[in-house]
Amino acid sequence: MKIGIPKEIYQGEKRVAIVPKAVTQLLKDGHEVFIEARAGEGAYFPDAEYEQAGAVIVKDAQLLYSGADVIMKVQPPQRGEFEMMKSSSTYIGFLSSVLNAEFLNLMNGKNITSFVMEFIPRTSRSQSMDALSSMAGIAGYRGVLIAAQYLGKFFPLMMTAAGTIPPAKVLVIGAGVAGLQAIATARRLGARVEAFDTRPAVREQVESLRAKFVEMELVADAETASGYAKEMTEDFMKKEREIIGDRATQNHVVITTAQLFGKRAPILITEEMVKKMQKGSVIIDLAAEQGGNCEITEPGKNICKHGVTICGVLNLPSTLPIDASNMYSRNITQFFKHLYMADDRKLDFEDKITKSSCVTYNGEIVNDYVRKAIRKGADT
Repeated sequence: MKIGIPKEIYQGEKRVAIVPKAVTQLLKDGHEVFIEARAGEGAYFPDAEYEQAGAVIVKDAQLLYSGADVIMKVQPPQRGEFEMMKSSSTYIGFLSSVLNAEFLNLMNGKNITSFVMEFIPRTSRSQSMDALSSMAGIAGYRGVLIAAQYLGKFFPLMMTAAGTIPPAKVLVIGAGVAGLQAIATARRLGARVEAFDTRPAVREQVESLRAKFVEMELVADAETASGYAKEMTEDFMKKEREIIGDRATQNHVVITTAQLFGKRAPILITEEMVKKMQKGSVIIDLAAEQGGNCEITEPGKNICKHGVTICGVLNLPSTLPIDASNMYSRNITQFFKHLYMADDRKLDFEDKITKSSCVTYNGEIVNDYVRKAIRKGADT
């Protein structure tokens, strides 16, 4: 198969879908790899490394898109990119943020088969393909470093000639992949850390990182079969906000990671709660791309309100493009191999990973979740 790797055109995106090391692996499997000139430049992978690995450098994006059987990307394609793809080709990459009726009609009109990295189920069998978890871990790490940058005090305990300075106190809301990495990073920096999550299974993981687990009446079925958090009732959310509000006033940094798959992030920190926090505190809202867990978060901006800095951070994995590209490249390569493992390259829709991640095929929407979401949007 002819695999095309375009240069990402999304503003600020430095990652590349495939790194030179992965090119060698794909060539061994009998594929051809074409990469747009300077596609790896933002992640410090020059064209020369791709050529050495055996890839063909294509200077014109139109030629790349129109000649590839499979397009692999990081950011969802913009309309112009999809229009350049040849009919009956395949797209693999992130896509959920643009899954609307207009975009789906465009794909189906060109009979494009699309596989969405966000829809890969979180199971032990798909761990090597789970790009959401890979990128979430980077976001959790980077979020703590940003907090340390904006917080007006030391993270670790400091013994100085001017006296002893106690460590910073950090509250992490949500102990998924991003939250656990945030806990580990904050602990490595010497902070005193506590974490809050509605899922009982994560308590042991939190405590294994030497962080305190904040008690609440836990919910046994707080996550979906695919490993994502469920939306809770308003009464539950009210109780949750009361606990978070109490803990937030006692911490210097709050890192929020709570997201709902395919929906707006839940509001866990209200403006009234921000007013009660210590002056000079910092909120790192890792859910900003879904609207934010803090009521006054402004996605893409760092603001100071009521004496608290609220960082609406976006696309943090792109700020560590070397490792982020390496990790994503491994994920998407393993996913591609899984999809086309048969000798005849025929897709197996009896397989759970293949079926769950496919959105369009043979000119139709084949993903139940997307089909229901589109139908619901049309009804409203």
